[in-house]
Amino acid sequence: MPEKITAEFLEGFLGNRRLMDQLAFILEVEKLKTILRRTLLLDRSRVENDAEHTWQLALMAAVLCEHSREPVDTLRVLKMLLIHDIVEIDAGDTFAYDPIAASSQAERELKAADRIFTLLPNDQAEEFRALWDEFESKTSAESRFANAMDRLQPLLHNFFTDGGTWQTAGVTSPDVNRRMAPIGAASDTLGDLSTRLIALAVEKGILAPGVE
Repeated sequence: MPEKITAEFLEGFLGNRRLMDQLAFILEVEKLKTILRRTLLLDRSRVENDAEHTWQLALMAAVLCEHSREPVDTLRVLKMLLIHDIVEIDAGDTFAYDPIAASSQAERELKAADRIFTLLPNDQAEEFRALWDEFESKTSAESRFANAMDRLQPLLHNFFTDGGTWQTAGVTSPDVNRRMAPIGAASDTLGDLSTRLIALAVEKGILAPGVE
């Protein structure tokens, strides 16, 4: 359990192990606030953290679910988004356009999932782990739409901060198109939006062109 759950704190709750496990998980995932991403805030004052990213994705899903190509269970989408980056507490944020870091991403994140989700009571651990695995697999309508939100949010931030992380050396429009493919797989409307934004970014000179 986290160090914050001291012996003194536990003394009044020794008969409720389930609550203690739930609190241990809640206190542990607070660390998500300390994991920094590459994505700039729209005011460009700093980069966002994983907790802020997670909140924005959940809100986007609630607003944009009507654009899903397939009917989706919105609550299931929201649950996936709330937990999808929890593994980065241990694994760290992996920059989308860093192939070296990406080569070890799956191994690092699986190890993190094995530790973090098991802090919960068994039934919730199984539910949350299954939702995380589903998100990663993109095999359901809900997981495809959740992944679309995960790609659309940084796309919007990069476009509206004049390139953002696209200014990283070597990133070109084909790289971004490949990264954004899950958006079109989940929504015709949002897929068209992403394609238009990428093309406009190239026209504006904030994203380097490349050969598809």
